[in-house]
Amino acid sequence: MKRNALSKAIKFAIGGALAGMLAACGGGGSSSGSSDSADTSSGSSVGPVSGFGSVYVNGTRFHTDGAINSDDGVERETQLEKGMILKVRGSWDDSGEGEAQSVDYDDTIRGPLTSVTWDDVAKTGTLSVAGQTIHLDGQTVFKGLGPAELNGVAADTYRVRVSGWQLNDGSFRASFVGVKAFSGDFNDDNEVEIEGVVENLDTDAQTFTINGFPVDYTSAVFDDDMARDDLRNGLAIEVEGSLEGGVLIAREIDDEDDLFDDDDDVEIAGTIYDFDGANRTFFINGVQVQINGSTEFDDGLSEGSVVNGLLVKVEGEYRNGVLIADEIEPRDGDAELEGVIESKPDSETLIVSGVRVVITSGTLIEDDDDDDRITMRTQDIESLNVGDFLEIEGRQRPDDGGFLEAITVEREDDSDDSYEMDGRVTALSSTTITVLGLEMLRGSADFTGIEVGSEVEVDYFRNSGGDYVVNEIEEDD
Repeated sequence: MKRNALSKAIKFAIGGALAGMLAACGGGGSSSGSSDSADTSSGSSVGPVSGFGSVYVNGTRFHTDGAINSDDGVERETQLEKGMILKVRGSWDDSGEGEAQSVDYDDTIRGPLTSVTWDDVAKTGTLSVAGQTIHLDGQTVFKGLGPAELNGVAADTYRVRVSGWQLNDGSFRASFVGVKAFSGDFNDDNEVEIEGVVENLDTDAQTFTINGFPVDYTSAVFDDDMARDDLRNGLAIEVEGSLEGGVLIAREIDDEDDLFDDDDDVEIAGTIYDFDGANRTFFINGVQVQINGSTEFDDGLSEGSVVNGLLVKVEGEYRNGVLIADEIEPRDGDAELEGVIESKPDSETLIVSGVRVVITSGTLIEDDDDDDRITMRTQDIESLNVGDFLEIEGRQRPDDGGFLEAITVEREDDSDDSYEMDGRVTALSSTTITVLGLEMLRGSADFTGIEVGSEVEVDYFRNSGGDYVVNEIEEDD
């Protein structure tokens, strides 16, 4: 049975050189205000950009004035890329609409790429930049070159900018990686930015280490109301400068801002790690989350199904460095589809090889053919045309006869007459089977061992009479 990893794990775009590590791709202007709602939260939403028009973060469409606060050359929404992590201060409601008071972007790591490892089967790997270990996973968005192409390249051949999360062990998890070849400009190619904690401070020699990397701050300028005398071991800072002989010569040092303010309403999405069932805590993106008796679990998730590695979105209140969870919902997909767009019934719905696919505000839409296509998030579905071949990962929904709620959609330039899906069987007879809301004829397929509730992989086609027919089926282990 033909079997593709539909979401490809890494969404990378092979494009032209990045101006200042960024191509002016994506982005959109401001829009009208968000809809009124009785259930409104005000505070900080921190997460990767999933779409534009204005910007979508954590599934909320934040209306902005188009301006971005950044010291890294990102001043307008048109310079943003999907996957870049933003901190949005503002308000949002349960309808998925929000109003941004401010939008901030800051590179997490920037510098020459030392090494890359990549497992194309597991779709995981690491980058090494200025002594920092950066983990790659299924949520990492690449721009410039993909990890398979970088695997094994010579050190200092490429520069990268990374937007990601610092983990408890001092390493990072990348949400976005922008790649470009060395320019030949010594100053530019040796520019480095690192976030981390001051260690081994020597005020006489004016040196310290950050995440184990040596820093010389003799000629550094201190920003954000921070003075040279404020440096101390354990202080979280951001250092920008250049590499000389394996040492980071600091040009600017900033006091690193906390992600959230105390008593903030917060929304954040990420992968669970360090889950402690006894104390009902876990971490996502370096933030500790506390479950209590008032925590609500949505979309079929329960406290009993919380495990390490699960991708979730958490909303709650930030108190004394801990996010007290009001609501937790899953962000992982449980179904996949590979097929052709047959029709577009409305602005949020596609019919793909017989399956109804619903696009939400959190759907990440990528185009494998056209990296430089400039679209707003609200225009993404408009850019998808009948006849386009798509790979989709999402969640199987039982409502209204069943449909696939898309988390990621990728348009491919290849297609054939055979379609594929992974999903749960919801109806079964001697002649038909229903998966993802699509009833298919049995054909010559062997249904032995298949029952309602089974997770299955299906290879199917559409016959000359317009019926969908199973070509091959097997249980998904």
